[in-house]
Amino acid sequence: MKRNREDMEIVWQTPANPPERHDYIFRNGIRYVKPYYFEFISHAKVRWAGKTIVDLFADEFKGRNRDYYDSAVKSGRIQVNGKTVSVYYRVQSSQKISHFLHRHEPPVMALDVKILHKGEDVLTVCKPASVPVHPCGQYRKNTVVGILQAEHDLAPLFPIHRLDRLVSGLLILARSASQAEIFRQQIEAGMVQKQYVAKVVGEFPEEQVVNLRVNFNAREGRSTVEPESTDEKVNGKSACTKFTRISTNGKYSIVSCHPVTGRTHQIRVHLQSTGHPIANDPLYLSDQIDSNSRRAFTAHKTAVKSTHSLESKSNDNHISESEHSVEDFDIDPMCTNCPNLAPIGYDGSEEGLWLHCVRYSAPDWLYECPYPEWASLSL
Repeated sequence: MKRNREDMEIVWQTPANPPERHDYIFRNGIRYVKPYYFEFISHAKVRWAGKTIVDLFADEFKGRNRDYYDSAVKSGRIQVNGKTVSVYYRVQSSQKISHFLHRHEPPVMALDVKILHKGEDVLTVCKPASVPVHPCGQYRKNTVVGILQAEHDLAPLFPIHRLDRLVSGLLILARSASQAEIFRQQIEAGMVQKQYVAKVVGEFPEEQVVNLRVNFNAREGRSTVEPESTDEKVNGKSACTKFTRISTNGKYSIVSCHPVTGRTHQIRVHLQSTGHPIANDPLYLSDQIDSNSRRAFTAHKTAVKSTHSLESKSNDNHISESEHSVEDFDIDPMCTNCPNLAPIGYDGSEEGLWLHCVRYSAPDWLYECPYPEWASLSL
């Protein structure tokens, strides 16, 4: 049942509050987080000094309009050094600024985080696509680390490598800071070998090595490639990926990917540079790729969404939670996302990329993850 919070006591959460099993709602194959009250804390940067508190938020945090921030300051939802201030208050450098917010996290696909290995020092899991590894941006509870804590009481955990949110597969987590440091040193020393598998467009060569610099544009959220060069004006970072074809049916190929370096979107943009992008990658599907591939991508998204819905319905635990909790969240009168579960702009219809981490190894250890179903081609 949805309740209005106008006359109810609010309990604020901070990063110290751990995720719990009852925080999640499952609906039609999608995992949502019940909206909750959260204190965002930041410290005023030098460039913020002298701005009014409303101007600061309107200029720096554009996810909400100026009227909202005006009301939030007046109601005490935005405070400076723990105190309510006027809308004309001018911020000083290093001050603690709190924003008390009704937080809506983006939804992810309702797929289990499968534990592959549970040791005293190391935990390995099969990360589902669409779920971020750790808290970042709008995600906090809807993360691999958050779900493992809520559903398996596993904490603290220290991810030792990155996987893009839409990528699935092997994720290694140290169970202590000291173990994480051991992994970090091995990775920095170049002792760790990585293997991924991808499903790409067309008939990929039997073997190919790509040596192209990768330049990630944070504003656009995507990478581009540049030739290796001694020119100091080149922005990209040196990158190398080795590719080996596993199988092909002419239309698609399954490719083993061995990134020698670890740049953002490296495998995805290197595959694009070969003319064989990942076959369902909306960010890097080249303009020259034929419309049939794009139609197949759209049809697959529809099929995947239906499959996830059926999987959710077949999971008794998810059904029991969904039936009694799907409407059981509080409507906040100031919230710009209520009465929806998801924040504005997120509908949970994403699909995971056909890119999957299968192996990480070093001289004294090896961890693996099973291949996904899409890695088998019908010839």
